[in-house]
Amino acid sequence: MKDAATNGQITTINPATEAPITDYDLMTKDAAFDAVEKCHGAFLDWRHRSPGDRAGVIAKIGEALRGSSDEFAKLMTEETGKRIADGKTEIELCTAICDWTAANGPTELADEGRDVPNAKKGVITYAPQGVIYGIQPWNFPAYQVVRYAIANLMAGNGVLLKHASNCTGSGLFLRDLFEKAGLPKDLFTVLVIDHDTSDDVIAHERVRGVTLTGSASSGSHVAAKAGAALKKTVMELGSNDAYLVLEDADIELAVKTCVIGRIYNNGQTCVNAKRFIVTEKVYDQFIEAYVEAMSKLPMGDPTDGDTKLGPMAREDLRDDLHKQVQTSVGNGATVRCGGEIPDRTGFYYPATVLTEVEPGQPAYDEELFGPVASVIRAKDDEDAMRIANDSRFGLGGGIFSKDSDRALRLARDHFDTGMVFINGFNVATPNMPFGGVKDSGYGREHGGFGMKEFVNAKAMIVN
Repeated sequence: MKDAATNGQITTINPATEAPITDYDLMTKDAAFDAVEKCHGAFLDWRHRSPGDRAGVIAKIGEALRGSSDEFAKLMTEETGKRIADGKTEIELCTAICDWTAANGPTELADEGRDVPNAKKGVITYAPQGVIYGIQPWNFPAYQVVRYAIANLMAGNGVLLKHASNCTGSGLFLRDLFEKAGLPKDLFTVLVIDHDTSDDVIAHERVRGVTLTGSASSGSHVAAKAGAALKKTVMELGSNDAYLVLEDADIELAVKTCVIGRIYNNGQTCVNAKRFIVTEKVYDQFIEAYVEAMSKLPMGDPTDGDTKLGPMAREDLRDDLHKQVQTSVGNGATVRCGGEIPDRTGFYYPATVLTEVEPGQPAYDEELFGPVASVIRAKDDEDAMRIANDSRFGLGGGIFSKDSDRALRLARDHFDTGMVFINGFNVATPNMPFGGVKDSGYGREHGGFGMKEFVNAKAMIVN
């Protein structure tokens, strides 16, 4: 079974039990356009609220998220199979984003003075542009939305959301929570629509920008639609993040971190550690310990706090991942553990390790969006960096080395990716930019950058 929009309706499915959860009626095109107009109307008032006033509302949204953590985490687990512990961690990140934005937004958006030749002064103001349309995936039902919505609300924009169909309930939950926290009605609007209507929304005259988190193919489609209407986009797309285990790495730390980095959120994260590039000198030591650790991760009920690995979010996603594994094995890869669909209810896939991974295999060339690790042997540190950059993606990555200063230089000067984590694994930090290069997209979120993606940097000169 697959969560999908059919016959004018969405049915969400619990991926752990395969049982239907809720039905949602799709909006007609006219209803969607009416919602866009209402969002624009709310924006016309919101844009004149001071940054300090907006920050106050955002701080209250953070408080509301804290107060609803248990309820919201339970809903996300039901809709996506996310471990209950990961859901609570996700909400903690969302509250941190609200806190940081409320504290720093007014300063980030403050007018700037510039000296202008032959003029009294120059002033730059960051003016909100209007309605921003976000198309978001299912793997982080709260975070993906909060990441772009809070930044744009802080900037003074209105926000539309088309959430993934299988977490429709989570999108509506956020809408209600935002409004209970004091956000004006219709300023954050959820559109329960299909892909054709979504394309029409992109072209709507009230929509001033589009942001998407998803696959490279989805990003290409949406960017083309937005580009045809001369609208700016921000794209946070997939990746095949490489984690380098250099010759002087702490192997115990590397193994422990690379297990967490691969299976976090049931392996369904754009910045999961996915390719593990290990130098010849430490390869045998690493692979022995890594396979042992991955093979000891049992699958279980995601509502159980002790579960380490829950189900994948949909049946088709699980089946597509298995095909990638089979194709890789057919082209020379070796399964060291896992690699078989279990005979049980739910869309489960075991923690899997592939070795002998080479170009021409999905395990090398593509993103494996699930708990499958690709381990690649490198001759030395230089070769490891070459392999890491041998990818069409470039979102995140990591380096394990006892010489952190050298690792930092390698990250700065050679790693062709948007984010690098040294001797650790991380997903996102509110005060640091988030985004990628190459087929992993463009634009930045967090750290104040997201607040300025969809504003008008207006120049004013006083003579």
